[in-house]
Amino acid sequence: MKALLITFIGLLLSVSASASASAEWSVGTAKTVITPKKPMWMAGYGGRTAPADGTETDLFAKALLLDDGSGNSGVVVTLDVVGIDRAFSLDLCERLEKEYGLAREQIALCTSHTHSGPVVGTNLGPLHFYSVDPTQQKLIEEYAETLKVMVVGIVGEAIAAKLPARVQAGNGRSTFAVNRRNNKPYEEVPDKRARGLLVGPVDHDVPVLTARNADDELVAILFGYACHATVLGLNQWNGDYPGYAQAALEEKYPGATALFWAGCGGDQNPLPRKELPLAKKYGDELAEAVIETIDAPMPELEASLAVSFVELEAPLATIPTKEEILTNTKSPNRFEIARANYLLREIEQSGGLEEYYPYPIGVWKLGNKIDFVFLGGEVVVDYALRLKRENTGPDTWVAGYSNDVMAYIPSLRVLKEGGYEGGTSNVYYGLPALWDEAIEEAIVGKVGKLIGE
Repeated sequence: MKALLITFIGLLLSVSASASASAEWSVGTAKTVITPKKPMWMAGYGGRTAPADGTETDLFAKALLLDDGSGNSGVVVTLDVVGIDRAFSLDLCERLEKEYGLAREQIALCTSHTHSGPVVGTNLGPLHFYSVDPTQQKLIEEYAETLKVMVVGIVGEAIAAKLPARVQAGNGRSTFAVNRRNNKPYEEVPDKRARGLLVGPVDHDVPVLTARNADDELVAILFGYACHATVLGLNQWNGDYPGYAQAALEEKYPGATALFWAGCGGDQNPLPRKELPLAKKYGDELAEAVIETIDAPMPELEASLAVSFVELEAPLATIPTKEEILTNTKSPNRFEIARANYLLREIEQSGGLEEYYPYPIGVWKLGNKIDFVFLGGEVVVDYALRLKRENTGPDTWVAGYSNDVMAYIPSLRVLKEGGYEGGTSNVYYGLPALWDEAIEEAIVGKVGKLIGE
């Protein structure tokens, strides 16, 4: 019996080794233009007084399918928009499951956070959707529906285009992101940069994942950077620096699809800014960092993919009473009024306000090497630095602005310091209260557990 058991185990190991050796990546990509065809409201700034009046560069939705050949697959969708809300995300993922059998954990929805894109649904509701006229609200709703249909379409195209590929990963570096909380006034940044006097935490890593076909041609370039896409504030559609970076890479590598995801750039700005040539300059700098990484020896990832997704009950601080919210309907701030009316509708429909938010966290393990973390909201840089420090360093990739952009996500440090990223921005998102001080430990702890599992 012992000899038979040893033989059986040997056979199992042999089969396992054979399956592992034969497993290989398959990759598929697709993209489509998502530039609005009508002059609708733009997202990201509260100071705009009119809809978009033209197009400087097109906006895109792109999809990258990764399949490890062992029954595990996932799709990354990148969108040139400022953000999406939970309702949009839930509906889109349900459609993807119905059409293609994709489970929630197999889907990562990443936004570039360009402030020169359209409003999508009720994302930043009090700032946009609940503050514009009914005609614009209708256009916003129609665009959100159209965008879902287009995303479902390109995911299907990416699945259909799946071909064997070699997948590689590496990290580059680009330094135009500046901690915007610690380097004011912004006008002094160029001089401080030249003199080496910039302060505050930053994450200048440029994670890069590539896929090559059987002819060794690049077919996909997935890359990220932790910085706001706020170079521009014009009234024309524009992908900002991420759009220019993607365009530069696709020009450099014809036939490849370049996809950008935003890192933990909640407190990071491209400085100086406000000029169109600067957006292109930063895009070219980021593209060059990606090119240098591709040209350097990039480790090949073994064909292995594990995916996970949870919604964490992220704790909020003290929830306001209905009477306090009613008082805010008389605020001199029109955005405070919009949030108050939104919260009153929530109370009427649901009977009250929750003391937590269903915060989305995704973790993918690629090739037993890269821990790819997808966090919702405008995450400050402290999270990326801490997660890298506590896990696998630069091989821990941390995307923000993913799956649901519901508010800024401050670290405990930023929350205690206060300010825009610390919580005053919550009014524009419609969050009823500040985050509880346990928010950082809750998120980092859950990410660590998912990585460990």
